[in-house]
Amino acid sequence: MRTTINLPDELYGEVRRRAADEGRTVTSFLEQALRAALARHEAGEKPPFVIDPFVGDGVLPGVDLNNSAALLELMEEDLDVDSRR
Repeated sequence: MRTTINLPDELYGEVRRRAADEGRTVTSFLEQALRAALARHEAGEKPPFVIDPFVGDGVLPGVDLNNSAALLELMEEDLDVDSRR
């Protein structure tokens, strides 16, 4: 299956370097990392961090959660407004 994910530039750079050092593709490196993380989870290991669930008023009117490009654009606009304060 093909999918799109957003990674910080520095993380993606490290993944690319490690994959190249091992003579692998980024895809195979990420696949192995995700499988290892899932195996640890199934074995009952605690995750290194916990993400608290969102508590709020829900999705704003006009926000389409199925359109990642539009979501990214809205988030970037929000960052621009915050940086001007």
